[in-house]
Amino acid sequence: MNADWEELVTSALLGTDRRTPPGCAPGPEAPLALLDAAALATVRRRAGLRPAPAAERPAPAPEDRRPPLPAAAARRLAMLLADRPGTSGGGRRGTAPDLMELLPQWLATANARGFAAPPETLPALLDAARGRTDLRPAALAFAGPRALWLARLNPDWRFALRAAPGGDAALPRPEETDKVRRLWQEGLFAERVTLLTSLRGHDPAMARELLASTWGTERAEDRLMFLDSLRTGLGAGDEPFLEQALGDRSRNVRATAAELLSALPGSALAARMAARALTCVSVDRSQVTPTLVVEAPHECDAAMERDGVVPKPPAGRGERSWWFGQLVEATPLGTWSGRLGGRTPEEIVALPVADDWQGELHGAWCRAAVRQRDAVWARALLGLPTAPEAGGPGAVSLAERAKLLGTLGAGERAEWVAGFIATHGLSEAFQLLGVCAVPWAAPLGGAVVDALNIARDAGNYPWSFSGVMGLAERCLDPSEASRLDGLLAIPDEPEDASPGAGGYWAEAFQRLVTTLRLRAAMTEELNGTVDSADSPGPVDATGRAEPR
Repeated sequence: MNADWEELVTSALLGTDRRTPPGCAPGPEAPLALLDAAALATVRRRAGLRPAPAAERPAPAPEDRRPPLPAAAARRLAMLLADRPGTSGGGRRGTAPDLMELLPQWLATANARGFAAPPETLPALLDAARGRTDLRPAALAFAGPRALWLARLNPDWRFALRAAPGGDAALPRPEETDKVRRLWQEGLFAERVTLLTSLRGHDPAMARELLASTWGTERAEDRLMFLDSLRTGLGAGDEPFLEQALGDRSRNVRATAAELLSALPGSALAARMAARALTCVSVDRSQVTPTLVVEAPHECDAAMERDGVVPKPPAGRGERSWWFGQLVEATPLGTWSGRLGGRTPEEIVALPVADDWQGELHGAWCRAAVRQRDAVWARALLGLPTAPEAGGPGAVSLAERAKLLGTLGAGERAEWVAGFIATHGLSEAFQLLGVCAVPWAAPLGGAVVDALNIARDAGNYPWSFSGVMGLAERCLDPSEASRLDGLLAIPDEPEDASPGAGGYWAEAFQRLVTTLRLRAAMTEELNGTVDSADSPGPVDATGRAEPR
């Protein structure tokens, strides 16, 4: 019977003019005869099936007790999830907002309000999270327990079971010690990482003790991942365990343990590194201006290696400077004032450094300030944003400055970046803008708009500012939209302007204004200030109501 069916399939694939099906005569009637034979064979195949027990029905989906979304916000979510960003040639994006780029902000606001996801949107929400890992924490938190229920039924959504960020409902509670230990002993690696990370947020000591109970039997790569989770809730109580990890057989584990210990200024490792680093830096008072003199280590001994100093430098780096930088970045910053005559961080950073060691020394201080979350040193190394030099007195790169800004409060961070943009423009500000809190504070938003206006008046194409413009669409305060209305018209182009640049800028500003108003509408909908009775129909991409 199977052989006859295969013959019919082959005839259908090749065509009856090339292969006549069995029991049929060649000719124009052969296709109809093939269909009749296939219909008869189908009935025979079904009749030959043996009945089997029905599969067990899945358990009902868990109840989500959170309040439902307002109707307008639910419609907005469906619109955001349905958006599929298209490609545009020549760098031209048009005036329509990129809805998928607004989805993370929408999810953050919805989660802050504590709303439950509409059940009918869960498949699209999980598909979006599957395609974009940056969406997963917020998307799974919003989807709630039903996302995990669906993920068990569809292999495409299994990532939700592995990650379950914000989904601690899938994990035992810290007080359920027996279940915690069972999952730690028997769970998959991803489940154990999630469990350890969750426990560190609730009870750091319990998580550390759990890790210590199996540390000797874990694989090196697993030990590294587990050790990295100790960054959450890192404290003095972790020092004995981390000191033990300094003797680990894995170099990467040793390096991570040393990094964590150096982030604890009171640790014994920090004291050992400080003792080494302080012997390398001194003040030469024989100069007219006191000058810092660096004498880098001449060898990397076994004790230094045990404390996390990597002996072999990367390509292009000298050994001594490589060892010196590692010592300084692991030294508590508070020790330098005593070594350098009681000077403040600003005074220390202002001292000249002999023999071209300034970049290495200041770069190491930058890394130390970020690691130790020392805002005082970060300010000293950043310097004034209006300084004529692009890097400030201590920062060695834009990435380094961005990390230093991360140690400051949101308001101070925004004010510093606004001053930097006013002085240096937008060409180097993209990374700095990325660390500023959303929505941008008024001074920062004003500085960005003013700089974009200056760039437009210069007559260049806006494509080199597309990254900043994209950030502005997501990060400018929606109240800035009214200030931008004057930039929507196509400006008069100077003689040396790029052809058509004014039209492109008008499009870019139109998209920016439309996006800001859309974000304002999204907030109103999630706040419940837009009632379904007040809205005559669905809302379009610009936030305006469409007629029914």
